[in-house]
Amino acid sequence: MNPRKIVKKIIPQRVFRGVVPYGHLVEGVAYNYANGFPARGMNVVGVTGTNGKTTTAFLIHRMLTEAGYKTGLLTTVAWGVGRDIRHETQHMTNVPMPLLMQRLKQMKAEGVEWLVLETTSHALMQRRTWGVPYSIAALTNISQDHLDYHGAMEHYAATKQRLFKLAQRNKKGLQMGIANADDQYGASFAAETQNSILYGIKAGDLRAKHLKLSVDGVHYDAVAQDETYHIESKLPGRFNVYNSLAAVCVGRAIGLTKAQIEQGIAALDGVAGRMERVDAGQKFTVVVDYAHTPDALENVLGSLRENTKGKVAIVFGATGDRDKGKRGPMGEVAARLADRIYLTDDETYTEDPEAIRKAVMGGIIVAGGKNKTEVIPDRLAAIRTAFTAARPGDTVLLAGIGHQDYRAMGSEKQPWDESEVARKLLKKLV
Repeated sequence: MNPRKIVKKIIPQRVFRGVVPYGHLVEGVAYNYANGFPARGMNVVGVTGTNGKTTTAFLIHRMLTEAGYKTGLLTTVAWGVGRDIRHETQHMTNVPMPLLMQRLKQMKAEGVEWLVLETTSHALMQRRTWGVPYSIAALTNISQDHLDYHGAMEHYAATKQRLFKLAQRNKKGLQMGIANADDQYGASFAAETQNSILYGIKAGDLRAKHLKLSVDGVHYDAVAQDETYHIESKLPGRFNVYNSLAAVCVGRAIGLTKAQIEQGIAALDGVAGRMERVDAGQKFTVVVDYAHTPDALENVLGSLRENTKGKVAIVFGATGDRDKGKRGPMGEVAARLADRIYLTDDETYTEDPEAIRKAVMGGIIVAGGKNKTEVIPDRLAAIRTAFTAARPGDTVLLAGIGHQDYRAMGSEKQPWDESEVARKLLKKLV
């Protein structure tokens, strides 16, 4: 067993959480000194928030790459430099310090000018990116997640706010904060930095107007006091308007031209496991998405409802050993926005899968969705059942696993590629 897991079993959880950040801090200092502070000299954009971090990071990375900058990317889904982007196999957003140092040294050797770093609340709390000189901090949104770790929303939000404080402390950086004006935390986050840009649909320094949403993407005008950007993105959903607005703000902060920003946003075709369409010739739509919070499910299901002529079905569950408080609300969202629900197992980790499903079902029942719900523990069987029941014009959403290449089921890591699983099943049906 991993030594860290043994320590976690011996030491009370509260004590462990109080001590572990200092261990990571010592580790960060030691590894940075041993490796010559590899991030120094890079300009770093840190992207945080509950949902949309990965997509926003990809948008920024592609925009800067298209503009001619040597740009590095470190996210939940992938990492790399320029167009050499590799699948992330670590099953975590911010990798352990030794691996982070290795990748940063590689990027430095390749001459990376800008690094786009997706940054989680856990990494900020545990100081797992110590030594990284953030120049720009960007917030997508704040909604319920990870309360099993942070305890309360105010603590969760305050932890994410640390990213903006880190950007402000970087005297050689832009000291820039970019935040969602339509989010209740946006203004307070932006106020932590010397310079700030607020974006949104309802409010902000940069606002999206004349929105056109379709299954193929979003089109809108991003209007600032001094410029209007005509944004065309291949990423569908109102939430991707917000994600791309954040990227536009980064482009403005760095000084990209109007053309560079517009062309950069348009250049990104998609992100693995984020509103990813799987097409094997079937007459209904299949979408794979990482949505694993109530807010993310609401965004994705809401977008699919807007663009689906037939019925919307969802195959989903909840993750074990994670924030239990979001399971019922996730069930309520599914009951409210989906026409058919296939409740199944996500990743159970060490929890009883039946207990997880029961908690989600509680929310489904509260919202009146029991009669349209079928409980199928085996995820493969649940997906097969959903596909068999789908009719032309329907949409089936496979939520929760997204880009991951395995599922943590008990003590086992089961190989699992949701998109490939779906594709194989669909080929048998068409």
